[in-house]
Amino acid sequence: MTFASCALLLLALSLLTFLRYLLFMKVPFFLIGFGGFETQVTSEGGEPSSQSGGAAHHFILFVCEGRAEVRSAVTADRFVCLRAFRGGIQRKMENGTDNILRSRNGAIPQMPGSDRGPDPGNEQQSNGGGHSLSNGEQSDRIQETVDRMIEADGVISKKMQLKRKAEHLKNDLLRQFDSQVSDLVDHLLEESSSLERSSVPAAFSPPMSDRERAKLGHFRPPHGEGKHFTNRRSLLDELFEVDHIRTIYHMFIALLILFILSTLVVDFIDEGRLVLDFDLLVYAFGQFPLVVCTWMCMFLSVFLVPYTLFHLWAQSQSGSYGHPRVSSLLLGSAFLTYQVLGLGLLPAYVVVTNSLPPASCFIIIIEQVRLMMKAHSFVRENVPKVLSWAKDKTSPGPAVPQVSQYLYFLFAPTLIYRDKYPRNPVTRWSYVASNFLQVLGCLCYAYYVFVRLCIPQFRSISLQFLDLRAMVLCVFNSILPGVLVLLLAFFAFLHCWLNAFAEMLRFADRMFYKDWWNSTSFANYYRTWNVVVHDWLYYYVYRDFLLISQKRFRLAAMLFVFTISAAVHEYILAVCFGFFYPVLFCLFMCFGMMFNFILHDRRKGPIWNVIMWTALFLGQGVIICLYSQEWYAQRYCPLKEPSFLEMVTPRSWSCQTGLRTD
Repeated sequence: MTFASCALLLLALSLLTFLRYLLFMKVPFFLIGFGGFETQVTSEGGEPSSQSGGAAHHFILFVCEGRAEVRSAVTADRFVCLRAFRGGIQRKMENGTDNILRSRNGAIPQMPGSDRGPDPGNEQQSNGGGHSLSNGEQSDRIQETVDRMIEADGVISKKMQLKRKAEHLKNDLLRQFDSQVSDLVDHLLEESSSLERSSVPAAFSPPMSDRERAKLGHFRPPHGEGKHFTNRRSLLDELFEVDHIRTIYHMFIALLILFILSTLVVDFIDEGRLVLDFDLLVYAFGQFPLVVCTWMCMFLSVFLVPYTLFHLWAQSQSGSYGHPRVSSLLLGSAFLTYQVLGLGLLPAYVVVTNSLPPASCFIIIIEQVRLMMKAHSFVRENVPKVLSWAKDKTSPGPAVPQVSQYLYFLFAPTLIYRDKYPRNPVTRWSYVASNFLQVLGCLCYAYYVFVRLCIPQFRSISLQFLDLRAMVLCVFNSILPGVLVLLLAFFAFLHCWLNAFAEMLRFADRMFYKDWWNSTSFANYYRTWNVVVHDWLYYYVYRDFLLISQKRFRLAAMLFVFTISAAVHEYILAVCFGFFYPVLFCLFMCFGMMFNFILHDRRKGPIWNVIMWTALFLGQGVIICLYSQEWYAQRYCPLKEPSFLEMVTPRSWSCQTGLRTD
């Protein structure tokens, strides 16, 4: 255990001991005292009785240990009962109990023989100069005393009830305190163990110098808002250091080996030879040189156009290039035109006109969306800084980012622009190679999943008309390949691909995802599945919507975020598959929104995690089933000159066996 973890444990235990001492030490809280009051009892002839040598009898009110009594005493001395309440919890009742005591002392005024001194009448009577009280007066005074005793007894009973409530409150607070201290100690133990584990790979996270710690201020968001970047590892990298989690990774590798053996054995039986041509992968990544050229044109345009337009706009705010408002209108319109036409329509036109296969389409369209989001983030983060300079003009010119900073941002695995990011001191090229090899392994894995689980099933299903029974069987048979494709896409892109680029760029913030598999609500799943995209949607769509609406339409902002996310996902699938079938859009907008409100963050416990996984499995089965059916229906029932209505109508709804052509 490191010195820091030992210090944290010692501090927690000292705090626990000090708090327990405060709760259990015995201190007197308040005192309750009553002066006695006396009344002479005379004989029938009016003479005072002479018992005990002529000493008068006195009725004295005793209040002790919560009981009120009238006792006879042979002396007129006061009886004082001290009541000390102890305990740290009862200290909270001091003000309320003092008020009760004051009301009680006011209800029972001091009688002769109390602290006011001796009564003159009694002195005269004892000296033989006065007259004794009559029997009626004595009875009235006794009755009055008894009534006041009953009233005092009611007050004391209320005090005892408050005491019992205080005892219950004390026990509850002690139980809560013990549980919180136990949780604190457990958290410190876990933190100390994590510190021990993180101190092992020194090549990844060496100790920072004072100069590097001083640079951490550059990584904080401007004006105290926005995403905060810090040095942290990916969650799976930490989990894979645990042998039990590493075993699950080995199980997936064993399943891949079984897929390979199954394919080889079946091909050997059918063909009489081993078939290792990977024809599906070759088809999916066809026309790859055109893909590379299209990507280079997109990247160069994003590198030159947004930065140049922003630089010209920043210079115009100083007043040296005409009116600032006119320049803002012209340059802003030019930027929006470039985003819509140059970066939005042209890549999609290249994909559609050249009939690129699915995987090649995915590369171009996903890069198109990524570069558009990066260009928006660059402008959105730097415009407020220039406007702030134009208002104050604390420096000779506006702070325009350097070209190298913008170029680094275009390659960095984040969609939130910062002038500087936390950086690691070295690049582990073995880690980069390992991640790229795992990406290739995931591609081979997906190939065997489609070859062994999807293509044989949907090729046979597409040759017959679908009824309800066939549809249900199709959905449930598609759950396994759908879940495997989901996990492979997550591991290949969000973990391996992004970590490989982060390592090459020495980008230190590797929180590309969180523990989405532990989610008990779809709201938490949406936040943790893809942190990179979620941050962009949260800061530039949700928060900006609230900023424009002055935080009055939070529900509308959430609906707007879901609509944009669903539309972009459906756009990617429609362009890449070559047909419009809004299955994913409907799942996002209908079931996704419904589950977001039903399975919200207040749903805790294992049962909600099971429900989340069940819904996720069924959703993947529906997506794989319906999109695969439509894919084969587009091939079996082509339309020579389709109208617009026929293009947006799913072909699988009307494609029957007799109308199909091979």
